[in-house]
Amino acid sequence: MVIFAAFNGNETVALFLFCIAGLTDFLDGRIARKQNLITNFGILMDPLADKILNCSAFIAFVELRQMQAWMVVIIVARELAITGLRLLAASKSVVLAAERYGKHKTISQIVAIIAILVLLSYPQWGTPGIALFGWRIGGRPWIESFVEFSKWVTVVLTLWSGAVYLWRNRRLYLDDM
Repeated sequence: MVIFAAFNGNETVALFLFCIAGLTDFLDGRIARKQNLITNFGILMDPLADKILNCSAFIAFVELRQMQAWMVVIIVARELAITGLRLLAASKSVVLAAERYGKHKTISQIVAIIAILVLLSYPQWGTPGIALFGWRIGGRPWIESFVEFSKWVTVVLTLWSGAVYLWRNRRLYLDDM
């Protein structure tokens, strides 16, 4: 009963759906690796699906004034650049898989999105939500500080992972010059 009582607002529903989408994406990848079901299509499409999900959330956060537009421009630009590089590689019959830094970037994005959704949702949860997420550090709820920190980590990892990926695969676009 308590679980169903928590779902009384759009933000909470968005949080729940995003967590389910992230969990199914994680399980899909794990099952594919364990069952040796990795395909070139999956290598190309799984990161693309992640990009669509995450970029959509970040774009929505600009409208909700939870994220600065310049931060989202960096995130979306990196994702488009890497997708373009993957398409260029595919045109040369090369498949570029996700790299370690890119996976860390994706995790940081997911953490930031969930943190923002929790920040928007927890007041709707009544006393349990306030007790868990409303305790204060420096006069403001700790979740606010965590959201700011996670946004900055995401932007830095997004820039770093994009630069590393473009550098490591520079032969793909430098050969065309």
